[in-house]
Amino acid sequence: MSGEKDLQKLLKTMKPQHHSGDYVFCTLKTIDNLALNSVEMFFREDEGFTAILKKEHADLFNLEYSVVMAWITLTVHSSLEAVGLTAAFSTALSENGISCNVVAAYFHDHIFVNKNDVEKAMEVLTRLSE
Repeated sequence: MSGEKDLQKLLKTMKPQHHSGDYVFCTLKTIDNLALNSVEMFFREDEGFTAILKKEHADLFNLEYSVVMAWITLTVHSSLEAVGLTAAFSTALSENGISCNVVAAYFHDHIFVNKNDVEKAMEVLTRLSE
């Protein structure tokens, strides 16, 4: 199950899906007091841990964040070795004035955009796949 590598196939079948809810990026020095089952995505960096979670969970744990985002998943199973997919959708979003933060997981690419831009982002991504 290595996923699709062909860029044209990826673009035609990426089928963006918007997850309901508001999501935030938080940074933590330690994860000792964090309920990990409330975290959607997690990454360790030299400066600390980055946790992506629903805004309501961040508020519950009194975590700081700077922007509220929407989460879009490209439902196509893209290969970790695929070339050009991130460049294609980030360029399309950029050309429409939409900033994106991307997380590539094993099966799918996940795109976080400002919650105010989600409808426009979904339109751009859908057009890109036509």
